[in-house]
Amino acid sequence: MKSDAKHGTASALRASSSGARRNIWLLAGSQAMQLSTNATLIAINGLAGLALASNKALATLPVSLWVIGGMLATMPASFYMKIVGRQRGLAHGSVFGIAGALVSAAAISVQSLWLLCFGALLFGAQNAFGQYYRFAAADSATPDFKSSAISLVLAGGVIGGILGPGTSRFAVDLLPQRFMGAYLALIAFALVTIALLRFTHIPEPAPEERTATGRPIAEIAAQPEFIVAMLAGAVGYGVMYFLMTSAPIAMDACGHPYGDAAFVVSWHVIAMFAPAFITGPLIKRCGVVNIMLAGALMNVASVGIALSGDEVAHFWWSLVLNGVGWNFLYVGGTTLLTETYRPEEKAKAQGTNDLLIFATMSISSFVSGLIITEAGWEAVNLSALPLVAIVIVAIAWLAPRYRCAPAV
Repeated sequence: MKSDAKHGTASALRASSSGARRNIWLLAGSQAMQLSTNATLIAINGLAGLALASNKALATLPVSLWVIGGMLATMPASFYMKIVGRQRGLAHGSVFGIAGALVSAAAISVQSLWLLCFGALLFGAQNAFGQYYRFAAADSATPDFKSSAISLVLAGGVIGGILGPGTSRFAVDLLPQRFMGAYLALIAFALVTIALLRFTHIPEPAPEERTATGRPIAEIAAQPEFIVAMLAGAVGYGVMYFLMTSAPIAMDACGHPYGDAAFVVSWHVIAMFAPAFITGPLIKRCGVVNIMLAGALMNVASVGIALSGDEVAHFWWSLVLNGVGWNFLYVGGTTLLTETYRPEEKAKAQGTNDLLIFATMSISSFVSGLIITEAGWEAVNLSALPLVAIVIVAIAWLAPRYRCAPAV
């Protein structure tokens, strides 16, 4: 009898583990579709804005409004999923992508920068929901698999880095008006996402989780771990957007064709997500603080390479290093953040964290557009260094306060 019970428990644990891993791969596939959309928008939004803007300083306004749309939607998305659950919430978020694709294609048709900006806002709302795939993975994982689950879901971005720019290269001139085909192709990514999410089984919020409020956000955010986790995510994304948003415009100014810019952006996105296959195990082995510090130092190296020349190779190496640095900061920051809140507090804690990330992204993407058009690529890179310095100081401040055991 005892043996049967033991066998039943073991079978249940294996089934639970198998189901969790199945969820991780489905979420990784959904994340891949989301990031295919993002990679395409990164490659074309600035150039489409440049083509439509009478004042060229507004070229990156669609990029900025894409990020602002995410900033405005991130907190409502978090609390919406607290009520309806991750599965339905993430699927509903993809509908914004379909709307954004239709509006953006219409903007190209009527040659309206402002309509393109509205489409960018809708894509931003889609991206706000998409940021929570990593937390959905954490919800599905056991504590000892959490950092690896977060990392593996983000690894779906490798597909995004190949599929997104590859699709845009094929579709950018597919229709008579440039960029229209690339925007319309994004509808397919949203539909595949919705289909994949139908097969996921993410735990629904418990009744007490839906109604309980937990500690005030000020108390949660006052923890040293929370502060550094937010800074790692915000600075990692801010510096990444600062350089990535302006790189296609800088390459165009240097005489490099669109195909080269798409190639560099593609490898940048791959570099952002390919390390995710090993970032989780590295965090377990080396500790989350050390991985975040390594990510910040890679950003410094990225700026150094960008300042050393303007050949395609310089852009490629700079953005690849920047991508790996982003991965270490973002996965490390997300892992650290999950240690700072209780289940009933996760909507407010995650929403606050992602709100700061989107706010930093929106400022950096808009400012980078002004700097690249007024002062050039070198000035963009020099402007990124103070942000990296802030996160290095913050990590050094946390290190002696943080427990010695590596994060899991």
